[in-house]
Amino acid sequence: MKSIQNYLSKQTLRKVPEVIALFWITKLLTTAMGESTSDFLVHTIDPVIAVAIGAVGFGIGILLQFRAKKYNAWIYWFIVAMVALFGTMAADIVHIVLGVPYVVSTIAFSIALALVFLIWFKTEHTLSIHSINTPKRELFYWLTVVTTFALGTAAGDTTAVTLSLGYLHSGFLFGVLFIAPLLLYKLTNKYEVFTFWFAYIMTRPLGASFADWFGRTPDLGGLGFGTGRTSIVLAILILLLVFYLSASKIDTKSHVDTK
Repeated sequence: MKSIQNYLSKQTLRKVPEVIALFWITKLLTTAMGESTSDFLVHTIDPVIAVAIGAVGFGIGILLQFRAKKYNAWIYWFIVAMVALFGTMAADIVHIVLGVPYVVSTIAFSIALALVFLIWFKTEHTLSIHSINTPKRELFYWLTVVTTFALGTAAGDTTAVTLSLGYLHSGFLFGVLFIAPLLLYKLTNKYEVFTFWFAYIMTRPLGASFADWFGRTPDLGGLGFGTGRTSIVLAILILLLVFYLSASKIDTKSHVDTK
Protein backbone atom coordinates (compact mmCIF):
# COMPACT_ATOMS: atom_id res chain seq x y z
CA MET A 1 0.00 0.00 0.00
CA LYS A 2 2.83 2.34 0.87
CA SER A 3 4.48 1.78 -2.51
CA ILE A 4 1.22 2.67 -4.25
CA GLN A 5 0.94 5.89 -2.26
CA ASN A 6 4.52 6.78 -3.10
CA TYR A 7 3.80 6.12 -6.76
CA LEU A 8 0.70 8.28 -6.70
CA SER A 9 2.61 11.15 -5.10
CA LYS A 10 5.20 11.41 -7.87
CA GLN A 11 4.81 13.80 -10.78
CA THR A 12 5.52 12.41 -14.20
CA LEU A 13 5.87 13.68 -17.70
CA ARG A 14 2.67 13.87 -19.66
CA LYS A 15 1.44 10.40 -20.53
CA VAL A 16 -1.05 11.31 -23.26
CA PRO A 17 -0.56 12.66 -26.81
CA GLU A 18 -1.32 16.06 -28.21
CA VAL A 19 -4.78 16.33 -29.75
CA ILE A 20 -4.05 16.77 -33.44
CA ALA A 21 -5.93 15.56 -36.51
CA LEU A 22 -4.07 12.23 -36.50
CA PHE A 23 -5.15 11.70 -32.90
CA TRP A 24 -8.81 11.68 -33.94
CA ILE A 25 -8.15 9.53 -37.01
CA THR A 26 -6.26 6.93 -34.99
CA LYS A 27 -8.90 7.01 -32.26
CA LEU A 28 -11.70 6.38 -34.77
CA LEU A 29 -9.79 3.49 -36.32
CA THR A 30 -9.17 1.85 -32.92
CA THR A 31 -12.83 2.09 -31.97
CA ALA A 32 -13.82 0.58 -35.31
CA MET A 33 -11.27 -2.22 -34.92
CA GLY A 34 -12.46 -2.92 -31.38
CA GLU A 35 -16.00 -3.38 -32.63
CA SER A 36 -15.15 -5.60 -35.60
CA THR A 37 -12.59 -7.68 -33.70
CA SER A 38 -15.00 -8.23 -30.82
CA ASP A 39 -17.71 -9.42 -33.22
CA PHE A 40 -15.24 -11.69 -35.01
CA LEU A 41 -13.91 -13.31 -31.83
CA VAL A 42 -17.23 -13.92 -30.08
CA HIS A 43 -18.66 -15.55 -33.22
CA THR A 44 -15.52 -17.57 -34.02
CA ILE A 45 -14.45 -18.96 -30.65
CA ASP A 46 -16.09 -19.56 -27.28
CA PRO A 47 -17.40 -16.15 -26.10
CA VAL A 48 -15.98 -16.78 -22.62
CA ILE A 49 -12.51 -17.34 -24.09
CA ALA A 50 -12.94 -14.27 -26.31
CA VAL A 51 -13.78 -12.09 -23.30
CA ALA A 52 -10.82 -13.57 -21.41
CA ILE A 53 -8.50 -12.66 -24.30
CA GLY A 54 -9.86 -9.12 -24.26
CA ALA A 55 -9.41 -8.88 -20.48
CA VAL A 56 -5.81 -10.11 -20.67
CA GLY A 57 -5.00 -7.63 -23.43
CA PHE A 58 -6.58 -4.82 -21.41
CA GLY A 59 -4.61 -5.83 -18.30
CA ILE A 60 -1.33 -5.91 -20.22
CA GLY A 61 -2.07 -2.49 -21.70
CA ILE A 62 -2.83 -0.96 -18.28
CA LEU A 63 0.38 -2.43 -16.83
CA LEU A 64 2.53 -1.14 -19.67
CA GLN A 65 0.94 2.31 -19.62
CA PHE A 66 1.40 2.87 -15.89
CA ARG A 67 4.95 1.53 -15.91
CA ALA A 68 5.94 3.91 -18.70
CA LYS A 69 7.69 7.08 -17.56
CA LYS A 70 6.28 9.24 -20.34
CA TYR A 71 4.00 9.09 -23.35
CA ASN A 72 4.84 6.27 -25.73
CA ALA A 73 2.77 6.09 -28.92
CA TRP A 74 2.93 2.28 -29.17
CA ILE A 75 1.89 1.74 -25.55
CA TYR A 76 -0.78 4.44 -25.54
CA TRP A 77 -2.54 3.26 -28.68
CA PHE A 78 -2.21 -0.38 -27.65
CA ILE A 79 -4.19 0.27 -24.49
CA VAL A 80 -6.74 2.37 -26.39
CA ALA A 81 -7.23 -0.54 -28.80
CA MET A 82 -7.57 -2.96 -25.87
CA VAL A 83 -10.10 -0.69 -24.17
CA ALA A 84 -12.03 -0.66 -27.45
CA LEU A 85 -11.95 -4.45 -27.66
CA PHE A 86 -12.64 -5.34 -24.04
CA GLY A 87 -14.99 -2.40 -23.53
CA THR A 88 -17.12 -3.53 -26.46
CA MET A 89 -17.33 -7.05 -25.05
CA ALA A 90 -18.17 -5.82 -21.55
CA ALA A 91 -20.89 -3.46 -22.79
CA ASP A 92 -22.39 -6.21 -24.95
CA ILE A 93 -22.47 -8.57 -21.96
CA VAL A 94 -24.63 -6.06 -20.08
CA HIS A 95 -27.26 -6.35 -22.84
CA ILE A 96 -26.89 -9.94 -24.09
CA VAL A 97 -26.20 -11.76 -20.82
CA LEU A 98 -27.93 -9.53 -18.26
CA GLY A 99 -30.73 -8.47 -20.60
CA VAL A 100 -30.41 -4.75 -19.88
CA PRO A 101 -32.03 -2.67 -22.66
CA TYR A 102 -29.67 -0.45 -24.64
CA VAL A 103 -31.54 2.71 -23.58
CA VAL A 104 -31.21 1.80 -19.91
CA SER A 105 -27.50 1.02 -20.21
CA THR A 106 -26.96 4.30 -22.09
CA ILE A 107 -28.57 6.24 -19.25
CA ALA A 108 -26.66 4.25 -16.63
CA PHE A 109 -23.29 4.79 -18.32
CA SER A 110 -24.09 8.50 -18.76
CA ILE A 111 -24.67 8.80 -15.01
CA ALA A 112 -21.47 6.82 -14.32
CA LEU A 113 -19.47 9.13 -16.61
CA ALA A 114 -20.95 12.22 -14.95
CA LEU A 115 -19.91 10.87 -11.55
CA VAL A 116 -16.38 10.17 -12.79
CA PHE A 117 -16.10 13.72 -14.13
CA LEU A 118 -17.51 15.14 -10.89
CA ILE A 119 -15.09 13.24 -8.65
CA TRP A 120 -12.17 14.03 -10.97
CA PHE A 121 -12.96 17.75 -10.96
CA LYS A 122 -13.60 17.88 -7.20
CA THR A 123 -10.30 16.14 -6.59
CA GLU A 124 -8.03 17.77 -9.19
CA HIS A 125 -9.96 20.97 -10.08
CA THR A 126 -9.49 20.31 -13.79
CA LEU A 127 -10.60 17.87 -16.47
CA SER A 128 -8.10 19.02 -19.06
CA ILE A 129 -6.00 16.38 -20.79
CA HIS A 130 -3.18 18.91 -20.78
CA SER A 131 -2.94 18.29 -17.04
CA ILE A 132 -2.33 14.54 -17.17
CA ASN A 133 1.03 14.86 -15.45
CA THR A 134 0.56 12.82 -12.27
CA PRO A 135 -0.33 9.14 -11.77
CA LYS A 136 -3.51 10.13 -9.92
CA ARG A 137 -4.75 12.20 -12.84
CA GLU A 138 -3.79 9.40 -15.17
CA LEU A 139 -6.02 7.04 -13.18
CA PHE A 140 -8.94 9.43 -13.63
CA TYR A 141 -8.11 9.78 -17.33
CA TRP A 142 -8.23 6.05 -18.05
CA LEU A 143 -11.30 5.53 -15.89
CA THR A 144 -12.97 8.22 -17.98
CA VAL A 145 -11.79 6.60 -21.22
CA VAL A 146 -13.20 3.20 -20.21
CA THR A 147 -16.52 4.76 -19.21
CA THR A 148 -16.77 6.74 -22.46
CA PHE A 149 -16.29 3.52 -24.42
CA ALA A 150 -19.07 1.81 -22.51
CA LEU A 151 -21.37 4.80 -23.00
CA GLY A 152 -20.50 5.11 -26.68
CA THR A 153 -21.14 1.42 -27.28
CA ALA A 154 -24.55 1.58 -25.61
CA ALA A 155 -25.49 4.79 -27.44
CA GLY A 156 -24.50 3.36 -30.81
CA ASP A 157 -26.53 0.20 -30.24
CA THR A 158 -29.48 2.32 -29.10
CA THR A 159 -29.62 4.28 -32.36
CA ALA A 160 -28.81 1.37 -34.68
CA VAL A 161 -31.01 -1.28 -33.06
CA THR A 162 -33.54 0.23 -30.65
CA LEU A 163 -34.32 3.25 -32.82
CA SER A 164 -33.88 1.18 -36.01
CA LEU A 165 -31.64 3.71 -37.74
CA GLY A 166 -29.25 1.02 -38.92
CA TYR A 167 -25.45 1.20 -38.94
CA LEU A 168 -24.98 3.62 -41.83
CA HIS A 169 -27.49 6.20 -40.66
CA SER A 170 -26.16 5.89 -37.11
CA GLY A 171 -22.69 6.53 -38.47
CA PHE A 172 -23.84 9.73 -40.18
CA LEU A 173 -25.65 10.86 -37.02
CA PHE A 174 -22.62 10.38 -34.79
CA GLY A 175 -20.40 11.87 -37.47
CA VAL A 176 -22.33 15.13 -37.19
CA LEU A 177 -22.25 14.94 -33.38
CA PHE A 178 -18.50 14.33 -33.52
CA ILE A 179 -17.66 17.21 -35.87
CA ALA A 180 -20.05 19.81 -34.42
CA PRO A 181 -18.25 20.45 -31.09
CA LEU A 182 -14.84 20.50 -32.78
CA LEU A 183 -16.08 23.14 -35.22
CA LEU A 184 -17.51 25.10 -32.29
CA TYR A 185 -14.13 25.13 -30.61
CA LYS A 186 -12.35 26.14 -33.81
CA LEU A 187 -14.76 29.04 -34.31
CA THR A 188 -14.91 30.29 -30.73
CA ASN A 189 -11.73 28.95 -29.11
CA LYS A 190 -13.89 28.24 -26.05
CA TYR A 191 -15.11 25.21 -24.14
CA GLU A 192 -12.01 23.17 -24.95
CA VAL A 193 -12.52 20.57 -22.20
CA PHE A 194 -16.21 20.06 -23.01
CA THR A 195 -15.68 19.82 -26.77
CA PHE A 196 -12.81 17.36 -26.36
CA TRP A 197 -14.66 14.92 -24.12
CA PHE A 198 -17.92 15.21 -26.05
CA ALA A 199 -16.13 14.47 -29.32
CA TYR A 200 -14.18 11.68 -27.62
CA ILE A 201 -17.42 9.98 -26.56
CA MET A 202 -18.80 10.29 -30.08
CA THR A 203 -15.77 8.52 -31.62
CA ARG A 204 -16.92 5.23 -30.10
CA PRO A 205 -20.36 4.93 -31.77
CA LEU A 206 -19.06 6.67 -34.92
CA GLY A 207 -16.22 4.21 -35.51
CA ALA A 208 -18.26 1.20 -34.42
CA SER A 209 -21.22 2.10 -36.66
CA PHE A 210 -19.10 2.19 -39.81
CA ALA A 211 -17.19 -0.94 -38.75
CA ASP A 212 -20.51 -2.78 -38.40
CA TRP A 213 -21.71 -1.38 -41.71
CA PHE A 214 -18.62 -2.70 -43.49
CA GLY A 215 -18.32 -5.99 -41.67
CA ARG A 216 -21.81 -7.24 -40.94
CA THR A 217 -23.81 -9.32 -43.41
CA PRO A 218 -26.46 -7.64 -45.62
CA ASP A 219 -29.31 -9.23 -43.65
CA LEU A 220 -28.05 -7.30 -40.62
CA GLY A 221 -27.70 -4.05 -42.55
CA GLY A 222 -24.03 -4.35 -43.48
CA LEU A 223 -22.04 -4.63 -46.70
CA GLY A 224 -20.85 -8.15 -45.91
CA PHE A 225 -17.11 -7.44 -46.12
CA GLY A 226 -16.60 -9.60 -43.04
CA THR A 227 -15.65 -8.70 -39.49
CA GLY A 228 -12.35 -10.59 -39.74
CA ARG A 229 -11.21 -8.83 -42.90
CA THR A 230 -12.41 -5.48 -41.57
CA SER A 231 -10.32 -6.00 -38.42
CA ILE A 232 -7.20 -6.85 -40.44
CA VAL A 233 -7.52 -3.77 -42.67
CA LEU A 234 -8.09 -1.52 -39.66
CA ALA A 235 -5.17 -3.07 -37.77
CA ILE A 236 -2.80 -2.40 -40.69
CA LEU A 237 -3.93 1.22 -40.91
CA ILE A 238 -3.49 1.69 -37.16
CA LEU A 239 0.00 0.18 -37.20
CA LEU A 240 1.03 2.51 -40.02
CA LEU A 241 -0.31 5.56 -38.22
CA VAL A 242 1.26 4.65 -34.87
CA PHE A 243 4.58 3.97 -36.60
CA TYR A 244 4.43 7.45 -38.10
CA LEU A 245 3.43 9.05 -34.79
CA SER A 246 6.22 7.24 -32.95
CA ALA A 247 8.85 8.13 -35.52
CA SER A 248 7.84 11.74 -36.12
CA LYS A 249 6.82 12.52 -32.52
CA ILE A 250 4.39 14.98 -34.01
CA ASP A 251 1.96 14.40 -31.14
CA THR A 252 4.36 15.12 -28.25
CA LYS A 253 5.69 18.11 -26.36
CA SER A 254 9.19 18.45 -24.98
CA HIS A 255 8.19 20.16 -21.74
CA VAL A 256 6.52 18.92 -18.57
CA ASP A 257 3.07 20.33 -17.90
CA THR A 258 2.50 21.39 -14.30
CA LYS A 259 -1.01 22.78 -14.26
